[in-house]
Amino acid sequence: MFSQKTLWGSLIALVLIAGTSGVTLAEMPAHSSEQTSQFQSIEQPLDLKVGVAIAGLALIGLELWWFLLYKSSDS
Repeated sequence: MFSQKTLWGSLIALVLIAGTSGVTLAEMPAHSSEQTSQFQSIEQPLDLKVGVAIAGLALIGLELWWFLLYKSSDS
């Protein structure tokens, strides 16, 4: 189903993403009470949250279809 090139590329991308996210988290400063008091939480409507989640899942599904299924059916 997957070619060896695709598998290695996915593994390398996963390692790079995991490696860079740790650096970003290490550089974040600790939260103080002064920093959190300057921002207010805004509650978003539930239908907006659901719509954004569905749109995100649809885009992820579209990318998976495009890169994994569409090109393999042409061969």
